[in-house]
Amino acid sequence: MQNLTIVKVGGKVAENQDSLQKLLVDFSSMKGLKLLVHGGGNIATELSNKLGLEVKMVNGRRITDEEMLKLVTMVYGGLINKSIVAGLQKHKCNAIGLSGADLNIISAVKRPLKDIDYGFVGDIIKVNGNALKLLIENDFVPVIAPLTHDNKGQILNTNADDITNAIAQELCQYFKIKLIFCFDKRGVMINQEDENTVIKKLDKNKFNELVKENIINSGMIPKLENGFLSLESGVDKVFITDVNSFADEIPGGTELVKV
Repeated sequence: MQNLTIVKVGGKVAENQDSLQKLLVDFSSMKGLKLLVHGGGNIATELSNKLGLEVKMVNGRRITDEEMLKLVTMVYGGLINKSIVAGLQKHKCNAIGLSGADLNIISAVKRPLKDIDYGFVGDIIKVNGNALKLLIENDFVPVIAPLTHDNKGQILNTNADDITNAIAQELCQYFKIKLIFCFDKRGVMINQEDENTVIKKLDKNKFNELVKENIINSGMIPKLENGFLSLESGVDKVFITDVNSFADEIPGGTELVKV
């Protein structure tokens, strides 16, 4: 079974030109098969404000009405995705930019209306692993935007961490997967202001303890929950780290481990 590295790039990394350029160089130089998933919420928010579109968030999740869907489709599937692809091509990395609709890679359903109406937000139901496998084994590097579709012609805004987790779970039947969440922090830290407090290895029990103590909170919780879910579903290695070490053979930061 061949090795495959999946890198999920947080929005703050992709949106800062210095960190983005380092990411493009280092990702391009990584040996072996690879795939990249990106976010981009801050750019979407910035453009929304410039265009006078109200940004509504609930628990860190974007409410996506019809006008916001148009904007995130342009930003995620267009501006950010194609900028990353062009940057990787500059460094001789044969990237191909995709949304979930392309090649029917990721299908989803519109999130059911319960307490909150999230609008055109998708919950993933299927990843087309065969299509991704075909691209990867033919030396293409998929770059996936956080957009899916419902097989009825509707684009849906979908959380990039959820997409990363779903792709990793599907592809672990074909590849031995190392999954790396690359964001703006060195790893999971006990003290958010001190990078010397990075936890080098974190299991689910310790994670639950730190959540109860409010040391791990907000957006880090779903990221780690996705990471543990991937690990439990057959992914070989999962790391949380920053742009300075994600491309190392053994990334720095925090490694998620089984109990």
